[in-house]
Amino acid sequence: MLKHRGFPSRMPGTDFQFTIRRANPRGVTAITRRERYRDRKPADRRADSAFLRALWEQFGDQPFERGNLDAGRLSWLFGREVIPAEDPFDPASYEALLMLDVEAARAAFPEVFDGDEGW
Repeated sequence: MLKHRGFPSRMPGTDFQFTIRRANPRGVTAITRRERYRDRKPADRRADSAFLRALWEQFGDQPFERGNLDAGRLSWLFGREVIPAEDPFDPASYEALLMLDVEAARAAFPEVFDGDEGW
Protein backbone atom coordinates (compact mmCIF):
# COMPACT_ATOMS: atom_id res chain seq x y z
CA MET A 1 0.00 0.00 0.00
CA LEU A 2 1.40 3.33 -1.11
CA LYS A 3 1.55 5.96 1.64
CA HIS A 4 1.01 9.47 0.34
CA ARG A 5 3.70 11.50 2.10
CA GLY A 6 2.68 15.07 2.87
CA PHE A 7 -1.04 14.32 2.62
CA PRO A 8 -2.94 15.44 5.76
CA SER A 9 -4.03 12.52 7.93
CA ARG A 10 -7.20 14.27 9.08
CA MET A 11 -9.06 17.55 8.98
CA PRO A 12 -7.35 19.82 11.52
CA GLY A 13 -9.24 20.18 14.78
CA THR A 14 -11.62 17.29 14.03
CA ASP A 15 -11.78 13.51 13.94
CA PHE A 16 -12.55 13.41 10.20
CA GLN A 17 -9.94 10.94 8.92
CA PHE A 18 -8.31 11.36 5.49
CA THR A 19 -5.73 8.53 5.52
CA ILE A 20 -5.25 5.15 7.14
CA ARG A 21 -2.08 4.05 8.92
CA ARG A 22 -1.87 0.46 7.75
CA ALA A 23 -3.56 -1.97 5.40
CA ASN A 24 -6.63 -3.74 6.72
CA PRO A 25 -5.57 -7.35 7.54
CA ARG A 26 -9.14 -8.58 6.87
CA GLY A 27 -9.23 -7.18 3.36
CA VAL A 28 -9.39 -3.89 1.55
CA THR A 29 -12.44 -1.70 2.17
CA ALA A 30 -14.10 -1.10 -1.19
CA ILE A 31 -14.86 2.40 -2.43
CA THR A 32 -18.58 2.83 -3.06
CA ARG A 33 -20.59 5.85 -4.11
CA ARG A 34 -22.35 7.37 -1.10
CA GLU A 35 -25.32 9.62 -1.65
CA ARG A 36 -24.90 13.18 -0.35
CA TYR A 37 -28.25 14.54 0.78
CA ARG A 38 -29.06 18.22 1.22
CA ASP A 39 -29.54 17.83 4.97
CA ARG A 40 -25.95 16.71 5.68
CA LYS A 41 -24.32 18.41 8.62
CA PRO A 42 -22.19 21.48 7.85
CA ALA A 43 -19.19 19.77 9.48
CA ASP A 44 -19.51 16.86 7.02
CA ARG A 45 -19.63 19.27 4.09
CA ARG A 46 -16.54 21.07 5.42
CA ALA A 47 -14.73 17.72 5.70
CA ASP A 48 -15.60 16.91 2.08
CA SER A 49 -14.33 20.32 1.02
CA ALA A 50 -11.10 19.99 3.01
CA PHE A 51 -10.45 16.49 1.63
CA LEU A 52 -11.07 17.67 -1.92
CA ARG A 53 -8.71 20.62 -1.37
CA ALA A 54 -6.02 18.23 -0.12
CA LEU A 55 -6.52 16.01 -3.18
CA TRP A 56 -6.31 19.03 -5.49
CA GLU A 57 -3.16 20.37 -3.82
CA GLN A 58 -1.46 16.95 -3.78
CA PHE A 59 -2.45 15.55 -7.19
CA GLY A 60 -4.10 18.26 -9.30
CA ASP A 61 -5.76 16.82 -12.38
CA GLN A 62 -3.32 13.88 -12.64
CA PRO A 63 -4.25 10.24 -11.90
CA PHE A 64 -3.26 9.02 -8.45
CA GLU A 65 -3.10 5.69 -6.65
CA ARG A 66 -5.62 5.12 -3.86
CA GLY A 67 -2.91 3.94 -1.47
CA ASN A 68 -3.59 4.92 2.12
CA LEU A 69 -6.45 7.33 1.36
CA ASP A 70 -9.49 6.57 3.52
CA ALA A 71 -12.17 4.61 1.62
CA GLY A 72 -14.98 6.17 3.63
CA ARG A 73 -13.90 9.72 2.83
CA LEU A 74 -13.27 8.84 -0.84
CA SER A 75 -16.73 7.27 -1.05
CA TRP A 76 -18.42 10.62 -0.34
CA LEU A 77 -16.78 12.04 -3.49
CA PHE A 78 -16.57 8.89 -5.64
CA GLY A 79 -18.50 8.90 -8.89
CA ARG A 80 -18.82 12.68 -8.90
CA GLU A 81 -15.66 14.64 -8.05
CA VAL A 82 -13.37 11.60 -7.84
CA ILE A 83 -13.63 9.16 -10.74
CA PRO A 84 -11.81 5.97 -11.80
CA ALA A 85 -8.74 6.59 -13.95
CA GLU A 86 -8.55 3.05 -15.28
CA ASP A 87 -10.83 0.51 -16.88
CA PRO A 88 -11.57 -2.00 -15.43
CA PHE A 89 -11.61 -0.33 -12.02
CA ASP A 90 -11.19 -2.43 -8.87
CA PRO A 91 -12.83 -0.55 -5.96
CA ALA A 92 -11.25 -2.96 -3.46
CA SER A 93 -7.60 -2.39 -4.38
CA TYR A 94 -5.02 -0.13 -2.78
CA GLU A 95 -3.38 0.13 -6.24
CA ALA A 96 -6.55 1.42 -7.96
CA LEU A 97 -6.02 4.60 -9.96
CA LEU A 98 -8.34 7.55 -9.39
CA MET A 99 -8.44 11.14 -10.62
CA LEU A 100 -10.33 14.34 -9.98
CA ASP A 101 -13.10 15.39 -12.33
CA VAL A 102 -12.09 19.03 -12.10
CA GLU A 103 -15.24 20.41 -13.76
CA ALA A 104 -17.55 18.51 -11.41
CA ALA A 105 -15.39 19.45 -8.41
CA ARG A 106 -15.45 23.14 -9.34
CA ALA A 107 -19.24 23.03 -9.68
CA ALA A 108 -19.80 21.27 -6.34
CA PHE A 109 -17.00 22.88 -4.28
CA PRO A 110 -16.05 26.25 -5.83
CA GLU A 111 -14.40 27.39 -2.58
CA VAL A 112 -11.69 24.74 -3.02
CA PHE A 113 -10.43 26.31 -6.23
CA ASP A 114 -10.65 30.03 -5.48
CA GLY A 115 -7.72 29.74 -3.06
CA ASP A 116 -9.11 32.08 -0.40
CA GLU A 117 -10.20 29.60 2.24
CA GLY A 118 -7.34 27.97 4.13
CA TRP A 119 -7.54 25.32 6.77
